[in-house]
Amino acid sequence: MLKITLTVVISVFTFSSFATTIKVKDIIELNAANKNAKPGDTIELQNAEWSNVNIILDCDGTAKSPITFKAATGGKVIITGNSKLSIGGSYIIVDGLYFTNGFSGKNAIITFKANNKTANYCTVKNTVINDFNNPKRLDENYWIELYGKHNIITKCGFLNKKNIAVLIAVILDDERSQENFHSIDHNYFGVRIPLASNAGEIIRVGVSQHCEFNSNTQITDNFFENCDGETEIISLKSGSNVVRNNLFKECQGSVVLRHGNFNTIENNIFLGNDKEGTGGVRVINNGQWVVNNLLYKCRGEGFRAPLAIMNGIPNSPAFRYVAVSDAVIYGNTFIECAPISFCEGSDMERTLPPTNTIFANNIIYNTKDSLLYKVFDDVKGISFSQNFINKKVNQQLFAGFTRVNFPMGKSATITFPSTIKTNNKLIVDSLQTFAKQRLSLPLSQQSGFKNEKLLQSIQQNAINNCGAKWFEKTFTSTEKEIFVTCKSANELKAYLSAVGNKKVNIILTENEYSFTESLPVLNNVSISTKNKESIKFIFQSTNQPFLFLLNASSNLSFKNINLNLSEVKSKSFICTDTSAPSNHLNFKMDNCKVENYQGTFLYASKSAVCDSMIINETTFNNGKGSIFNLAQETDKKGYYAVEKMKINKCIFSNNDGEILNVVRSGTDESTMGPKIIFENNEVSSCTNNSSAKGLISLHGVQQSLIQNNLFTNCNSNKILIEYTDEVRASHLLGTNQLTNSGQVIKNKYVRE
Repeated sequence: MLKITLTVVISVFTFSSFATTIKVKDIIELNAANKNAKPGDTIELQNAEWSNVNIILDCDGTAKSPITFKAATGGKVIITGNSKLSIGGSYIIVDGLYFTNGFSGKNAIITFKANNKTANYCTVKNTVINDFNNPKRLDENYWIELYGKHNIITKCGFLNKKNIAVLIAVILDDERSQENFHSIDHNYFGVRIPLASNAGEIIRVGVSQHCEFNSNTQITDNFFENCDGETEIISLKSGSNVVRNNLFKECQGSVVLRHGNFNTIENNIFLGNDKEGTGGVRVINNGQWVVNNLLYKCRGEGFRAPLAIMNGIPNSPAFRYVAVSDAVIYGNTFIECAPISFCEGSDMERTLPPTNTIFANNIIYNTKDSLLYKVFDDVKGISFSQNFINKKVNQQLFAGFTRVNFPMGKSATITFPSTIKTNNKLIVDSLQTFAKQRLSLPLSQQSGFKNEKLLQSIQQNAINNCGAKWFEKTFTSTEKEIFVTCKSANELKAYLSAVGNKKVNIILTENEYSFTESLPVLNNVSISTKNKESIKFIFQSTNQPFLFLLNASSNLSFKNINLNLSEVKSKSFICTDTSAPSNHLNFKMDNCKVENYQGTFLYASKSAVCDSMIINETTFNNGKGSIFNLAQETDKKGYYAVEKMKINKCIFSNNDGEILNVVRSGTDESTMGPKIIFENNEVSSCTNNSSAKGLISLHGVQQSLIQNNLFTNCNSNKILIEYTDEVRASHLLGTNQLTNSGQVIKNKYVRE
C-alpha cells in the first residue's frame, strides 16, 4: 500500500513540473499561448468582454494530458460582436465561454476544424450560446459545425437561435469525419421559435449527399425545451446514430430518421403536455429501431404525429424517400397522444408502404380521441403483435392489438399504464442478438416503456445535469409597464422609438395628430384612448411606403380607438420590418374602428415574420385598398409572413380591395404555419375591383379555419374565398352565410 501511494505522489509531481497555467487577457496573448501550448497546459482566459475575436486553436494535447482553454470564471468570458471559434487540433478542451450579443456571419460560431485541420478527441463544455444571431433572418449559418472524430459537446446551453440554418450540424464530407463517434450529451437546447421556413432543426447529422455513410453520432442525455423551429428537431441523414435518454419537453416537431439506415431511438421521453404540434419519431429508410420510448400528450399530426411510419418512393434515390423496411417499433408507451400514422405521406409519388416491419409490445393509452392510429395505405408489411390499448377505445383494430384494463403507475409528474408481460418470446429471441449490439438494455418481454426509475432519472438529469452550471435556464420577465399620455405627434414618435425593457401604454388625448415622417416602432407599445375617441392621423407624404414601421422585436397594439385615416397618403398605414430581421414581431387590434383608409392598411414585408397578428372586435369601414396584405413570399421556398393570424368578431363594410391575402409558396412540408383563423365576422358590401383574386385568398397556408361568418353583397359573380395549395394542407371551412356574394374556390384539402 505504501509503494502505491508513493508512486502516485511521484507521478503527480512529475506531471505538475511540466504542465503550466497560462493567463491570457486578449486575443494576441491567446494566439501566442495556443502556438506554444504543450500537453497538460491550461490557458486561462481572463474575465472580460472579448469582442470581435477570431479564436483559432490548433494545438495538440494527448489523451492523458489534454490542453485546456478555460474561462477564469464560467460565463464571465463573454464573447460578443463578430466573433467565432475554430478548433483544429487534438485533445483540446474549451470550457466556460459565453457567446451573446453578437454574430458570426456566414461562418459557424464554433467549428471543429481550423485551417483545413479537423479536430479529433476535442471537447467543448460548460459553454453557452444565447441569441448569437446574424441580424438578417435569411443570412444562414450553423452555430456549431462538427468535423473530425470522437469530439464531444457536453453540458452546454444553446438558446434563441432565430436565423435560418441548423443549430448543430455534423459534417460527413470526407473520411476524416465519417464513422466519427461524436458525443452530444447533457446539453440544454431551449427556445427556438418557429422559423417560418425550413432549416430550423436543432441537430442535423449528415446531409442528403452523404446519407449512405455511417456517422455513429451519439445524442444522449440532453434536454430539449420549446424547440419549435420546424417539423424536425433532430434530423438524421446518415446511418448508425443513437438518440437515447433525452427529454423533449413541449417541442413542436419530431426526431426524424430522414436518410440513412440502422439508427436507434431508445429510452427517450417526449412530454407534449397537449401543446399543438408536439411530435415523437418519424421513420423512413431501412433498419431503424424505435424502442422503449415514452410519449405523453403529444398532439402533433401528419409528419409531426407521435409516431409516423412513412411511405416511400419506388426506386427512390437515397436522398429522397426510401421505403421503410426491417424497422422495429417495440416497447413504447403512448399516453393521451394524437393518433399514430401508418403509411404517412402516401400520395401519387410516395406509393411504397413499409415492409418487414415489427410493431410489437407497445402500449397506447387514450381516453380522449376516437382513433388510436390512422392508416393511409396497405399495412400488410407491418407485423402487429402483443400491443395493448385501454378498453374504452371503439376503433376497429388490426389483429395484434388487445384491449385491457391497465393498472396505473405514477411518477412525480406522469400517471401512466403499467407494463404487461407478453408471450412474444419468439420475436424477442430473434431480435436479442441485434439488441445487444444496438440497445443499452436487452429487449424485454414486457410491453411498453418499462422502467419508472429510468423516467425519473431522465427527468432529474434534465433538471440537474443538462447545460452549463453557471447559466440559469429559466427566466423571469423584468419588463415594466408604464402609462403615459400623449399630446403631440413628436411625443408619440418618441415613445414609439424609445428602447428599454418596458411596455409603454400610450393614451392619446388629442383629436388630431399630424406627422411629417414615418414612425418606427422599436419596443412593446399599446396605443389607446380613454373612451374610444375618434382620432385623425394626418400624413401627406404620398411617396412614403408607410406611416408605422413595426421593427424586429417590437409589439404594437391598438386598443379602444377610432382611427380616421382619410388624410394618411402613404402607401400603407402599417408595414413590418423591411430589413428581413432575425427577430420576430407581433401586432394586435382590439375594440377599434378604422375608416377611410387608402392603399394598404397592413403590409407584411418580405422575409419579416410576425409570431402573431390578432384582430378582435374591430370595424373596417369605407376603405379603398388591401386591408391585410401578406403576399410577398413568392420565392417558392416555403417562407411566410405570420405564424398565427386570427380575425374574430370584426366588421368589414364598404371596402374596395382584398380583405386578406396570404402567400406561402413552394413545396416545403416542414412548417406548421401559417395558421389563419377567420371567424364570427360580418362582411358587407365589399368588393375587389382591382384584382381577379377574391376577398380572401389563401395560397399555401398550412392550416386555416373559416367559420361562422356572414357575407352580404360581397364580390358577387366573382371569387369570395380562394384556396390554392402546392403541398398538403389542413383547411376547415365551417358554416358561413353567403347572401348575394361570390363563390368559394376549394381544393382537396378543404374539409366542410
